[in-house]
Amino acid sequence: MDNTPIHPAAVSRRRLLAGGALTVGGALAGAGIGAAAATDGSGGARDLGEARRQEAAYGVQKIPFHGRHQAGIATPAQAHAVFLGFELADGVDRAALGRMMRLLTDDAARLTQGKAALADTEAELAALPARLTVTFGFGPGLFKAAGLEDQRPASLAPLPRFPIDRLQDRWSGGDLLVQICADDPLTVAHAQRMLTKDARTFARLRWTQRGFRHGRGIQDDGATQRNLMGQLDGTANPAPGGDVFTKAVWTDAGPDWLRGGGTTLVLRRIRMKLETWDAADTKAKEFTVGRRLGTGAPLTGTAETDPPDFDAKDELGFPAISEFAHIRRAHVSDERRRIFRRPYNYDDAPAADGRPDTGLLFASFQRDIGEQFLPIQRNLAASDLLNQWTTPIGSAVFTVPPGCAPGDWIGEPLLG
Repeated sequence: MDNTPIHPAAVSRRRLLAGGALTVGGALAGAGIGAAAATDGSGGARDLGEARRQEAAYGVQKIPFHGRHQAGIATPAQAHAVFLGFELADGVDRAALGRMMRLLTDDAARLTQGKAALADTEAELAALPARLTVTFGFGPGLFKAAGLEDQRPASLAPLPRFPIDRLQDRWSGGDLLVQICADDPLTVAHAQRMLTKDARTFARLRWTQRGFRHGRGIQDDGATQRNLMGQLDGTANPAPGGDVFTKAVWTDAGPDWLRGGGTTLVLRRIRMKLETWDAADTKAKEFTVGRRLGTGAPLTGTAETDPPDFDAKDELGFPAISEFAHIRRAHVSDERRRIFRRPYNYDDAPAADGRPDTGLLFASFQRDIGEQFLPIQRNLAASDLLNQWTTPIGSAVFTVPPGCAPGDWIGEPLLG
């Protein structure tokens, strides 16, 4: 196949894709990768050649796009993410939504495999996918625009406003979600540009939220990461691929088009008051969370994965884990009512008065928002000690459709 990049004037992407004629191949350009020297735990230099080979391999790693489920959910979280919330343009109906999702699906299928999107004028930037995933979600407004409100999952509605919320419109709502994750920020930025360009005819960008975790190779894959308050975040997550994960995450009821392969996403932007958190001593922080900051172990255990003993008492006869500690308020005993957290930190430009804008992009996946997320959030809003240092300022909900097979597109069973 001729891999010469296609000039945008040579072919109309919308004419090809919206009409169903997916006939033009993408372009893939090679790129060199530089790698820094690494050190072992003692500070001595490891073999430079081996370090370079390992680090360069990260850039070409690919996550399959097609499948029963969309990637970017059970996928081990990548180092960088951007969440894009779009608001549909006036007059966009079911047919237009189908055209949009054909375009976006084709973009995502190519980019995640290291191939340039059609008419990509910077094809070289697509050559290193770095475990890129693109995940699409449909907000409540999309179903109304498509005339498909009878196909909207019952619990897909804006969350009730909780007493702790200080929500801002600029971080809330949205008809279409595009979640882009990769281990390289350049890869994320390029994918964001390509997808935003093709969504622009149908929708305007309502908000952009960027997040980060530890860089790839900083710690073992799968290790629980820390948020900016120093806490290990996600210790109680069900393991992807396991039976508990399957029961908690993948929708098994509701509309036929969503069952089995789909899920729901709640995205909460939570601002952290780090300046006052910093003033608290370690004991106060651990009392608030219910875990030791150093190891992540519950106050009744010694290892991160030890189950907390909520019946244990301290030497004075008080609960060893406070009734208002975060892990007690968030605890769920019914496995089907658990949620899967896939959070990212954010640290944006300070406000005009110099106060930091730092916090957590809390992304929660669950089969049913009403049965799983809402009861937990109500418990936390009522009396979680951590509320002294955190404030939700953004909130959005989406249905995440199942994945698709090659030649098909995301949302086709609903919009086709």
